Amino acid sequence: MRLPIVSALLLVALAALIPAAAAAPRCTLAEPGITKRVTVGDTGRAMLVHVPAGYRPGTRLPLLFALHGSGGDGAAILTQSGLVATSDRHGFLLAAPDGGIPVERGFVWNIPGVPTVTGKVPGPGDADDVAFIRAAIDWLVARGCADSARVYSTGLSGGGRMTSWLGCVAADRFAAIAPVVGLRAGNPLAADPQRPDPATCRPAKPMPVIAFAGDRDGTNPIQGGGAGYWQYPMDAALARWSELNGCRAGPLRRDLAADRYEQLYTQCRVRAEVAGHITRGAGHVWTADNDAMWRFLARHRR
Repeated sequence: MRLPIVSALLLVALAALIPAAAAAPRCTLAEPGITKRVTVGDTGRAMLVHVPAGYRPGTRLPLLFALHGSGGDGAAILTQSGLVATSDRHGFLLAAPDGGIPVERGFVWNIPGVPTVTGKVPGPGDADDVAFIRAAIDWLVARGCADSARVYSTGLSGGGRMTSWLGCVAADRFAAIAPVVGLRAGNPLAADPQRPDPATCRPAKPMPVIAFAGDRDGTNPIQGGGAGYWQYPMDAALARWSELNGCRAGPLRRDLAADRYEQLYTQCRVRAEVAGHITRGAGHVWTADNDAMWRFLARHRR
């Protein structure tokens, strides 16, 4: 009758010998409330990471990527967007990488088959930004900083188009996306650039989308046209995402404020709503309501 007791004692002793490394890692990227540039694993690339004020060590945080506009960098998008204060207010980890293709004093993103603002279509020798962002997610998760089920992306202009591309090709890693003055749903169709090419955006699962724009944007006009990377209207992008998400209702149009209205698709698969917030009179600037953006994103998990 004593054997079970001896066995139990042996198990307790063996458990005590398990290395401490087996415990969950604690995120030590930076002090709470601090933004720091970090090198991501063995990628050779760095990004700015902001750990929110009030962060409790040992907690895995939701992660929001903020992608800069064409010709910008991670520091620029943090300044333009005001997302550092939003991170502190809502308690999410904020990552602002630089695009992989240098241009003048900044960077552009590699969206295959689509010309950058220089007019050049990225080639096989250019950095694979999707692969880098996937690696950055894995690295932040492995360090105990990020919750892999709560990863999101937003971005301005070219960063909004890159965010849209992540929704198309990396839906297995992102829970929701929020492009700003840059919503796309695949490349413009070669035979009719006023429509998105369905073959270039086939997400692995429904992708919740909230997009922001201004109705006087002359760079990425919501009416369509513009540069070769743009072409089709924002309405077409919203409608295509609603098709991809299997939405059965919409677009519902309603005023959110005197200067802002919403186009909303609902009754979507796995509650993957599609919303566009358009600011009247606004141009090619950060038009997002950051708190509304985060409320939308935070409702979704992968």
